[in-house]
Amino acid sequence: MLFPTTLVGSFPQPEWLIDRAKLAGRFPPRVRAKELWRPAPEHLARAQDDATLLAIRAQEDAGLDILTDGEIRRESYSNHFATALIGLDLDNPGEALDRSGHPNPVPRVVGDVSRPRPVQVADLRFLREHTKGTIKITVPGPFTMSQQAQDDHYGNPEDLAYAYADAVNAEVHDLFAAGADIVQLDEPYLQARPEPARAYGVKAINRALAGATGTTAVHLCFGYAAIIHERPSGYSFLPELADCSCDQVSIETAQSNLDTSVLKHLTGKTIMLGVIDLSDHAVESVDTVVDRVRRALPHVAPEKVVIATDCGMKYIPWESAVGKMRAMSGAAEVLRRG
Repeated sequence: MLFPTTLVGSFPQPEWLIDRAKLAGRFPPRVRAKELWRPAPEHLARAQDDATLLAIRAQEDAGLDILTDGEIRRESYSNHFATALIGLDLDNPGEALDRSGHPNPVPRVVGDVSRPRPVQVADLRFLREHTKGTIKITVPGPFTMSQQAQDDHYGNPEDLAYAYADAVNAEVHDLFAAGADIVQLDEPYLQARPEPARAYGVKAINRALAGATGTTAVHLCFGYAAIIHERPSGYSFLPELADCSCDQVSIETAQSNLDTSVLKHLTGKTIMLGVIDLSDHAVESVDTVVDRVRRALPHVAPEKVVIATDCGMKYIPWESAVGKMRAMSGAAEVLRRG
């Protein structure tokens, strides 16, 4: 199929599940933020299941081709996985600067980081059980997690990133074994911290993806539009992913009006092309989405394009998310007809 459609990862969580005002009023949590959930602890897992089913059905009804679980069970894209690892002191968190330059509580590394058990396999199996479509699940990338931690153990940022990479690698293998078609690593800090990313970011990602048995993707962006409002016109780190072992690279082009000629450096990669602007809750027309896709086609072959959102849809209204997904599906139909 030409121009398959997908979310980058997240879908809006319903107001009855999570306090969306509190969620939007803070930076994405790096440690746990259980106070965001509305249901009582004994009802939370069932409520998350119900909301995940709604997210799956919304994607199917909108005509998306590659489905996610909407990351409904997560307080943020990264803390769900990162706080399940050992070697961390979560009760006495450390501090690190967010990509906006603000200090944020983060896991404090006090020992060897490792994954004691699968973290998202149950989420993946739930998704597989409730759809017959192609499925994707996201995992925070090792470089980004290493930037979202205070290291009181390794004393070397590269060693810390490689420890996270080994934890991610174990998870990636288990997710493919459990039925994932695509596993995506979220690596926004490649863009936010380009100098250390050039030193060891791709090495860490390749270590995390070593031996993967299915399609792999790496997503990098400029941050959630609801939180990071300014967009540069180009990536500070992107051509370097030509040396990454991933099959797909996910980028945003809509809100930043990205110069898509940069894609010529990623020959051979499938491009998950972000063409949905999440800074604007208004739903794009099908023609607008078609035009955004066509801007990239001089630089990447049609069979190497996946139509996607710029970033996760976590912070936009449910109705807006549904409309934007339908616009993607409509655009794909137009483009398939030539």
